[in-house]
Amino acid sequence: MRMSGWNQLKTVLLLGVLTGMLLGAGYFLGGRTGLLFALLLSFLFNFGAYWFSDRIVLAMYGAKEIPEKENPRLHRIVDDVSRSAKIPKPRVYVIRSDAANAFATGRDPGHAAIACTEGIMKILDEDELKGVIAHEISHVRNRDVLIATIAATIAGVINYLAHFSLFFGGGDDEDRSFLSVIALAIITPIIAMIIQLAISRSREYIADETGARLIRNPHGLASALEKLESEASRKPMRMGAEATSSLFIVNPLRGSGLLGLLSTHPPLAERVRRLRALRL
Repeated sequence: MRMSGWNQLKTVLLLGVLTGMLLGAGYFLGGRTGLLFALLLSFLFNFGAYWFSDRIVLAMYGAKEIPEKENPRLHRIVDDVSRSAKIPKPRVYVIRSDAANAFATGRDPGHAAIACTEGIMKILDEDELKGVIAHEISHVRNRDVLIATIAATIAGVINYLAHFSLFFGGGDDEDRSFLSVIALAIITPIIAMIIQLAISRSREYIADETGARLIRNPHGLASALEKLESEASRKPMRMGAEATSSLFIVNPLRGSGLLGLLSTHPPLAERVRRLRALRL
């Protein structure tokens, strides 16, 4: 099994665990009624995030859609990789920032956008930038934005239900102890967050491999990741990056010293090792 096959399976399993936690929290709070309430909340949040998250995140970073004449190099690379991936060409945005990074967003391949910072285009050569774009287009083709949205929404609803239980208890069942309420209120959201981050890391491995296979060149992306990691340590992004760090190709808050378990991205050394070992 390719490494992407295992990571796809792991994503499904982790989403299943998150969903089970959501249903369990809802049932704990209100039996069948609570379970239905949890499902309704999840549906409403997913609906809003599915339709509007791309516009929100692009606006958050002041990303500007650019015509081809303003940056023919970037447009040409996006167009070439999109054809290889057999998806419509995403809209192309530039973020006015010296930090070197990029992300993809959009609810499906027909409504996708790729945003690159000015910094990333200054430090990467042609093969490296093409590797980055292939990674981001792989996120689009694999519908990772949708998967990340579902995971974040489920984790968010679990967190909401956990806070609800802390203030209002676990329903009318007297057998539900104070300790079980505390467990739901504190431990469950932490587990949900760890699972959400594990899903994010799995999707990064998949996008790395898929992107390398699209352009038949894993070394361009491997070299780009090493440069980007160094730049992220020197010039971390600050504007809104805490909430959206999982979108970027490398963690924009690398300089903050986050623990590996709580990172939205897998270790860079492991990503580079897997890419350099990839046989196409």
